[in-house]
Amino acid sequence: MKAAILATFLFGAVTLPGFAGDQNIGLKAKPVEGAEVIIDGTRALLDGKWTYWEGPGFKSALPIKWKIVDDPVDGGTCVMTDDPVAAGGKFGSADIVTKKAYRDFRLHIEFRVAKTGGNSGVYLQNRYEIQIMDGDKTSHGLGAVINESRSPYEAYNGTGTWNAYDIVFRAARFKDGKLAEKPLVTMYFNGKKVHSNVAISQVWGGPNSGVDGGNDGGKGITDTPQGLKLQCEGHDVRYRNAWIRELDLKDPTTDF
Repeated sequence: MKAAILATFLFGAVTLPGFAGDQNIGLKAKPVEGAEVIIDGTRALLDGKWTYWEGPGFKSALPIKWKIVDDPVDGGTCVMTDDPVAAGGKFGSADIVTKKAYRDFRLHIEFRVAKTGGNSGVYLQNRYEIQIMDGDKTSHGLGAVINESRSPYEAYNGTGTWNAYDIVFRAARFKDGKLAEKPLVTMYFNGKKVHSNVAISQVWGGPNSGVDGGNDGGKGITDTPQGLKLQCEGHDVRYRNAWIRELDLKDPTTDF
């Protein structure tokens, strides 16, 4: 506690996202001061804060077809990635993205994979995927900064249970129109620190994956803030308790 008070005094609440072990990290974490709630299990917030990402693989149409469904674990309601056009794993056909764009930020989001092999993904700036893929322990797998880090699968609570990602992201920096500093991400998975200042080299997955995915094979990252995107691939993956807080990270670090 003394360390937290000292750090807040030295660095200020605006640029220091939080501390491991506090009530703002892990399952059922409460929003930090200044955070914007983006998923609360209601249709009003889903339609108010989100829209479809109309990428090259887009097949759906507004209003958003994702459903508000029961939370089978803790009661209440949550959002389910259920759009008929994505059945069979049609990549990029019905992803949703926040209407608001973000540069640097702290994100909290909780997800539940219903069945073995369930697949979705959290895309930072609609570019860089933090994978949700039950059963995959590779660098393309669950909890990985996709193709940039290992999968911290040991932190996963498993199917049918809720899991939480807590993320601090720093966007790429540019000088004279050229990439000067790679984007960085630090992440806690169910309260355990699993990634620390992972540098991201490109957008993976091609043009259907998100902004800049088709630009120079994903290496042509542009200097634009973008929304947070959630992937729909025809699986029962549910989301709840998501909030985001804008940051301004002057130094190249994302450590909590």
